[in-house]
Amino acid sequence: MMEELINLVNKKLDEYLEIKYPKTIFESMKYTLSLKGKRLRPIMCLETLRMLGGKIETALPTACAIEMLHVQSLIHDDLPCMDNDDYRRGQLSNHKVYGEAAAVLAGDALLTYAPQTIIEKSTDLTSEQILKIIHEYTKAAGVYGLIGGQIVDIESEKQQFEKNKEETLAYIHIHKTAVLFRLAIKTACIIANANDDTTLELDGFALKFGEAFQIYDDIMDEISTFEEMGKTIGKDKQAKKLTYTSLYGVEKAINKCLVLIKECHDIIDKYGSEIFNEFLGKIEKRLNTRK
Repeated sequence: MMEELINLVNKKLDEYLEIKYPKTIFESMKYTLSLKGKRLRPIMCLETLRMLGGKIETALPTACAIEMLHVQSLIHDDLPCMDNDDYRRGQLSNHKVYGEAAAVLAGDALLTYAPQTIIEKSTDLTSEQILKIIHEYTKAAGVYGLIGGQIVDIESEKQQFEKNKEETLAYIHIHKTAVLFRLAIKTACIIANANDDTTLELDGFALKFGEAFQIYDDIMDEISTFEEMGKTIGKDKQAKKLTYTSLYGVEKAINKCLVLIKECHDIIDKYGSEIFNEFLGKIEKRLNTRK
């Protein structure tokens, strides 16, 4: 089931983003978008809709747009002025292949191409649904989401904390990581016409999953390998970034992550999702082998 959804998302991404003139920008956009990935965020959107009784086909443009937004953030994250990483998903970063200028523009292009895809390809949604989805998208992409999270993350390297370290770290987790998981689930709820209580409950799941996912990533940055993660390992520690592991240590980070995973199970198990259980199970398994 998971592999089928990954293949479906990959097929639609290829269909939605054709190489046209000017070729360089389209090739740069498609390069990182086509790198082998888990496609967690679009799959979360599609699986949420399935759980709520909707047809996943109606959410494909939105799911793919969320992946475009995610990839935009990765391209910009890797730039020398940001995290300065030469690798992404085991391959050279966008700016190492196409240059910094093209990488900046490719990220900007994906940022705007994503909502265009939602508007043009969502033929089975009402205008009201599309407007609500675009509203959630712009909030997640902007200063109340990814951009806000990224600037606080950058400032954390320089120990510029307007709040205490715990509050700053929570802000980064919510706005840089959890925000796209929440976007995936909120937009699926819009498409499914879910009631407020269901939307709130599933949003709570996305928030906890996002925090667990980021803590897990922090742990892997300390104890994993390039081959496993597909990116440079140890950069957060080298840059003296504020992370869960730098604040509490690896052991406490593992324990906290496992607690959050259990809380995710408590919310999602009633919906009977094999895919969400697979997401959670993989993290649990990797962490338990390292305890």
